Parts: sequence; structure tokens; C-alpha cells
Amino acid sequence: MKLPIDSKGAETGSSPATVIIVDDDAAIRASLDSLFRSVGLSTRLFGSPAELLAGAMPAGPGCIVLDVRLPGVSGLDLQGQLARQGLDFPIIFMTGHGDIPMSVRAMKAGAIDFLAKPFRDQDILDAVTAALERDVQRRSIATAKGQLLAEYAALTAREREVMGHVTSGLMNKQVAGLMGLSEITVKIHRGNVMRKMNVKSLADLVRKAEALGLSRKGGGEDQT
Repeated sequence: MKLPIDSKGAETGSSPATVIIVDDDAAIRASLDSLFRSVGLSTRLFGSPAELLAGAMPAGPGCIVLDVRLPGVSGLDLQGQLARQGLDFPIIFMTGHGDIPMSVRAMKAGAIDFLAKPFRDQDILDAVTAALERDVQRRSIATAKGQLLAEYAALTAREREVMGHVTSGLMNKQVAGLMGLSEITVKIHRGNVMRKMNVKSLADLVRKAEALGLSRKGGGEDQT
């Protein structure tokens, strides 16, 4: 089942990050809720994996504080379900019965931390801070990559070909010969590529080509 995304949690400069708390102990949920809200964080509380899966996930930055032993689906199993759905919120596990194999499995699957109950308030706050910083960074990278893909998608097939040649180090005259075009036409296509890819220099265009995974072959130094 695909979890809905709550547009009210969309990331803005003023909206707080969200800590999702999943624990079957109401007292622990309430205690963590109070702690996180005291430092300006928004929270969402769930008593079981089923409640979480039936709810809406925040669209903005967040993390999940998850009890490893829950009724029905375990915290570790829920971690796997969320990963399969592409929900990459960083997870901090809590447990009163933790052991080394369990913590290793959780960390290998991408958990940020594995805290044994009872833990100090500062320990969970430090873990949540690290998790939220990671989620903000992940979202920033994803946004930049999405913008880059959108820029590349706006190029015509011929412009993409020109981009591939010039970022491999070929001169305009060489590109013209390879493509059967005039040098002036290549310069026009190159100008369109620079504008659509939102770059001012060949070096910037090369960096974007590398980020896109375009192969770079050796060639002559380009000249305009």
C-alpha cells in the first residue's frame, strides 16, 4: 500500500521539521512528543505500524523514531516496508530488548541510531538532530538532481549530441565534421545547450554532464 503524502507538511523556510513517533506505549509517545515539541519540532504519533501505514506522511523534512518491538509488524519489518515504498525518512530505533545482531541489521538497512531504553533526553535529541540534517541534505540533493534532469530533458536530440561532443573536449570544428553540420550551426546548438542547461562556462557544462553520467572521452581543447 502506497502511503499518502500530506501537503500540509510541505517543506518551507518557516515550517518545522517533523518527528514521527511509532511506539505502542502511550506514555513513551507522550513523553517524546513533549520533548520534541519543547525544542520546536512538529510531531506525529502512531501506536503501531498499521496506524502509520494508514496515515499521511509529511512532505517536508522529517525522521522516524521507531520502537523495534511492536504488535503485528516489527519495527525492523516496517523499516523494510518503508524502504520498498521509496520512503527514505531516516529512522532511529528504540528498544528495551536490543541485541547486537538486531542493531547490526537495523544499521545495515540504513538506520541512523539504535538507542536502548531508558535513554537520556539529550541522546535522543542528538540522534534526531543528525537524522533531520541527513533528511534535509537528501532532499536538497534530490531537488538538484531533479532540476538537472529537467534541464537535460529540455534539450533536443541534436543539442544532446552537441553537448556530448563538446563536453568530451572536441572543438566546434571537430563537432561540425562529426555531425555533418556547419561550424556556425554547431555554435548555435551549443549556445542553446548552455542556455537550457543554465551554465555560463564549458567547465560548468562538463560538471553537469558528469553528474548526468554522460561518458567523457578524450579530445582536443575546445575553442569558441
